[in-house]
Amino acid sequence: MPIDYKDTLNLPQTDFPMKANLNQRELEILKLWEEKSIYRKLQEKNKGNKSFILHDGPPYANGNIHIGHALNKILKDMIVKYKSMQGYYSPYVPGWDCHGLPIELQVDKNLGDKKEQVDVLKKRQLCREYADKFVNIQRDEFKRLGVFGDWDNPYLTMSYDYEASIVREFFRFVNNGSVYKGKKPVHWCPSCVTALAEAEVEYADKESPSIFVRFQIVEDDISKYLPQLAGKKTYIVIWTTTPWTLPANLALAVHPELIYAAVEDATEDENAIHIVAEDNLENLKEKDIIKGNVILKISGDKLEGMRARHPFIERESKVILGDFVTVGEGSGIVHIAPGHGEDDYEAGLKYGLDIYAPVDDRGKFTKHVPEFEGQFVFKANEGIIETLKEKNALLGIDKIRHSYPHCWRCKKPVIFRATAQWFISMEKRNLRQKCLKEIERVEWIPSWGRERIYGMVTNRPDWCISRQRSWGVPITLITCEDCGTFIKDEELFNRIVKLTEQHGADIWFKADVKDLLKDGYKCKCGSTSFKKEMDILDVWFDSGVSHAAVLERDERLSWPAAMYLEGSDQHRGWFQSSLLASVGTREKAPYNIVLTHGFTVDGQGKKMSKSLGNVIAPQEVVKANGADILRLWVSAEDYRDDVRLSKEIINRLTEAYRKIRNTGRFLLGNTYDYDGEDYSNNLLEIDRWAMSRLQGLIKKVTEAYEDFNFHEAFHSIYNFCIVDMSSFYFDILKDRLYTFRADSKERRAAQWVMYQILVDMTRLMAPVLSFTADEIWNYVPKKQSADTESVFLSGFPVIKEEFVDEVLEKRWERLIKVRDEANKALEIKRKDKFIGNALEAKLIFYLPDEELNLLQTYKEFLPALFIVSAVEIYPSGQKTGDVYESTEIKDMFIKVEKASGQKCERCWNWSESVGKFEAHPQVCERCYSAIT
Repeated sequence: MPIDYKDTLNLPQTDFPMKANLNQRELEILKLWEEKSIYRKLQEKNKGNKSFILHDGPPYANGNIHIGHALNKILKDMIVKYKSMQGYYSPYVPGWDCHGLPIELQVDKNLGDKKEQVDVLKKRQLCREYADKFVNIQRDEFKRLGVFGDWDNPYLTMSYDYEASIVREFFRFVNNGSVYKGKKPVHWCPSCVTALAEAEVEYADKESPSIFVRFQIVEDDISKYLPQLAGKKTYIVIWTTTPWTLPANLALAVHPELIYAAVEDATEDENAIHIVAEDNLENLKEKDIIKGNVILKISGDKLEGMRARHPFIERESKVILGDFVTVGEGSGIVHIAPGHGEDDYEAGLKYGLDIYAPVDDRGKFTKHVPEFEGQFVFKANEGIIETLKEKNALLGIDKIRHSYPHCWRCKKPVIFRATAQWFISMEKRNLRQKCLKEIERVEWIPSWGRERIYGMVTNRPDWCISRQRSWGVPITLITCEDCGTFIKDEELFNRIVKLTEQHGADIWFKADVKDLLKDGYKCKCGSTSFKKEMDILDVWFDSGVSHAAVLERDERLSWPAAMYLEGSDQHRGWFQSSLLASVGTREKAPYNIVLTHGFTVDGQGKKMSKSLGNVIAPQEVVKANGADILRLWVSAEDYRDDVRLSKEIINRLTEAYRKIRNTGRFLLGNTYDYDGEDYSNNLLEIDRWAMSRLQGLIKKVTEAYEDFNFHEAFHSIYNFCIVDMSSFYFDILKDRLYTFRADSKERRAAQWVMYQILVDMTRLMAPVLSFTADEIWNYVPKKQSADTESVFLSGFPVIKEEFVDEVLEKRWERLIKVRDEANKALEIKRKDKFIGNALEAKLIFYLPDEELNLLQTYKEFLPALFIVSAVEIYPSGQKTGDVYESTEIKDMFIKVEKASGQKCERCWNWSESVGKFEAHPQVCERCYSAIT
């Protein structure tokens, strides 16, 4: 009966599936992680070690997660898992931002016409239920991404304990004198009917009217300030893109150091004179705004105090000085409405002007502007322009597209409007300078983050912390109705904090003011009449105090955090509100490192939007490809820039994933019968090369994780799998693994090396390919360092210095270069149909001295290196016949001939020893020894 020699080979054996089927298998792994309490065991294992606390910036509990959420949470997870595997105590406590306008607006939308009939407590209950619903939805979606964390015990900004922390931190600011109530211009959304913080404003293009308006100078003041122009009608010219603010105009600002030109326009009946900045004159003449000749030049500081008549309201506007005035598009003179602009407000304070804003909460003119009462400000622009025409005060009109602030929620343009609001002062207690000092101390990744937030804090106004809404933590202050001062009483503050801990912030809306105060409490002015403040706090204050509510008060964590990690928009959002909230009460930033990532865009770099149809939801990718593909995407892209995602990118990454998975499968399949003994003393030189390369991989990947360069970690692992392993080491190893005696020292040595690679590579990829790494781990023979129930409990690989051999690697770099040239020569002959399998060939090398000496050293190993049946080497000068000339190595030539002898039916090598053994005439001498 003929022998099937295939049965005598040591072919790979593993139940590890080739087909990933991630969308199903990941669910099984999630269940295993939960059943085995892997996250809890990881915390227990590292408890007491040095900590690395990554504090979770709370996503908003509204809607399903989008691809930006997935990018953010996976980045955090990779860091936490890496640090945990390094032995750091690195618990991850997820959080949710639960208060605020988006949820309240959604509840209003759901209520429809009933929203006006619902009282504040009922609305707050509905908001709480809505937020709770989406906390649960998002929690499941985040867990599905393979993100480790204490998901059963997250922090919620609407929990009673957290709400009490918000109140406690607010009182800290009150007690240190930073909180004040003032009337000043803030971003106001007429649609959402509330003030907005800087972080709640987005900038988008808007078309606005661009007009030049003239204010006639009071005759007496012409004689006083401009005697050369006495008796002539003289006007000051301003430029504005917000005609609706003209009814609130109280002043005209000039720059003290600019030169202003008086230009006489002889085309007008009364030879009108217009004053503009000299530097703007040429541009204004080109636009046909100003005509005529300059008859006088005067410095801006000489005009201070001069009065001009408002063009359509019986009122005078005073000329004031302002360093903020610039030359450029306008006239070099700025119309000042102290109730409608930051610079205007500051100038108004300096000059004692009224902070006048005749606009109501819904953006409509009040009775103080009777001509336009009840009109929405933007719609009133047209009427105001018509009035200016009628009054002969309009010199020019055009349209301009410019960047304009819009509400982050409703996306509609906002207005600057002075209202009575609560603020945290940036100057009181030197908060701005202290924050800037802390920004210098913190490490910012990427480094440009430092300049970005530094500039924002340098220029930001006082923090407007009040909002005119219902769903949030109230400003828990009680004000005297007679003198207007608020009660600052430590005992009262402690009582309010305690009540909030017990009943939540709803208690403020339930309790009567008398219940909160002691019986007979009197104000310093003697009054006993008090009212509660009913505005709520800015939600950025809510999340900004998470350092106190979570890091300080949660026994799992510690203050300050090692790292905050969010999108680059958070330099003006959470990073900044956390900085202010912490430095304002503790003199220190709540973080040591701040890492920012870009936004997700499509394959062409365009913003994802439903209208463009280019949105890719993480749920779709997980369902079709698996969460590990999404995780691979996060690691493969450089998060410092905007991160691209498309179906093509997913397909490319799926192919990369398949190659990494197959590497794992090959290693598992060939270590099935490894006996667990140490064969490090039996290694061939190629095995020592592989071990040295493995140490290099561990070094590169560890450095990449340490520097948060995850794309470098991915590319290093991928290249190791493809270049070093699959196309080189494994290719050469197959002959030894399959055909040598199963228990031979050579085969066992190869298995020992493969086991080290398998165990270390699986641990290296675990922070990124979490599901696949743990799946592989469960198939690894439980020996040596692989005896833990999860890869995450096994620790991170460390470099074994005894296997690092740079000299060896350099030598093998030269051998690989020769091998690459040999493969080219073989491929030519394969295409010519001279050979089929490379084992049919004999290679004859004609070599320059350096390569000849090198190959001479490895003479016995060369057939295995080139995967051919025979190799001969000669000096270059002896070359004869049809040869391949190397393009990479000068004076190297390769001849491909048919190998002599017959094909061994077991190993497929050609050998003259085939046919010499009576019992097994079809095999070569090496195989005969292996099977007898």
